[in-house]
Amino acid sequence: MRILFSSLGSHGHTYPLLPLAIAARELGHDVTFVTGEAFANALTAHGIEHVPGGLGMREAAAQAGAEVQQAQDVEPELVSFVFGSVLPRRFVADVAPVIADRKPDLVVHEFANPGAGLAAKLAGVPALCHSFGRMWRANELTDLAQGHLEAVAADLGVELPDGDLMALGNPYLDICPPSVQDPGFLAAARDRIPLRPVPFAEPGELPQWVLDHREPLVYLTLGTMFGEAGVLRTAIEGLAAVDAKVLVAAGPTVDADALGELPDNVVVRPWVPQADLLPHVDLVVHHGGSGTTLGTFGAGVPQLVLPQGADQFSNAEAVTAAGLGEQLLGADVTAEAITARARHLLADEAVRDAARAIAAEVAAMPSPHDVARTLPDYA
Repeated sequence: MRILFSSLGSHGHTYPLLPLAIAARELGHDVTFVTGEAFANALTAHGIEHVPGGLGMREAAAQAGAEVQQAQDVEPELVSFVFGSVLPRRFVADVAPVIADRKPDLVVHEFANPGAGLAAKLAGVPALCHSFGRMWRANELTDLAQGHLEAVAADLGVELPDGDLMALGNPYLDICPPSVQDPGFLAAARDRIPLRPVPFAEPGELPQWVLDHREPLVYLTLGTMFGEAGVLRTAIEGLAAVDAKVLVAAGPTVDADALGELPDNVVVRPWVPQADLLPHVDLVVHHGGSGTTLGTFGAGVPQLVLPQGADQFSNAEAVTAAGLGEQLLGADVTAEAITARARHLLADEAVRDAARAIAAEVAAMPSPHDVARTLPDYA
């Protein structure tokens, strides 16, 4: 069977789809993946054909007339226009000719990439919508995005189901464990296909001291999109006062060398193989991105969340509501508060028990290979 996958060209939107795409390829399906050029090597290394397409987030914002550097720069109206109009229009234009050429039997489009789903509808090809985290809550921003997306669909002559933001009425591959998924979504969901969230990382070697560590190990990351040096320095200062070793992934938006002199118990790397690292750590301090949040669920590790933008605030709320960790917001993000919360989370057995329980829930979800075996049923 020929399957075409497509995602927005960012780590948080592409990596969640790769386990299923890889499983489909390993089961003998012919898999093509349309996304940004940055992911070509990760795809071709697994025998998946990569076709460059779409726009990066900052490119899309620039086309909308804005320059975005930090999460605080992103206005709701801009987000809704970018996700509801700019990105869908570009992905329709880029994916439609690939569908015409490859003639896939099934399209799998990522939730935030309805443009690929619209291209499938135009071609009359069945499609599935693949989540990248928890379902977005309906709010003013999603209502605005829905309006923009309806305008795109109208221009294409495609009718959209009422109130179905981004999924386009397609069966929904849900990688969020039910206990932390939005209850309203679960109650109303039709054609929901549970899928275990499997962290993906490009190959990399963990430092030997990570594998051999005896003292607690804390992992600090602010992700790949909105990492901010000031917040990272504050978190480093707070964690340096904890009796633990601290491994920091600076990410592509922060110059690791610009962080200055580091405390003896802190090691900063530009990048780490996060999927390989998570099972070895005792606490994850992070931004609340879906990939890190779900990966930490699977590893059974407590979390301290410092949300910066987008869906990170909702993820932080889910973590705290489920007793899986804590969050700090805005002016509360101080070195002293981070020290106190980290010490508490490293010692709190109730949080550790809750983290182990959600790890067991994740492990019981259908694997990518389990779900890949069912994909012909949707073609």
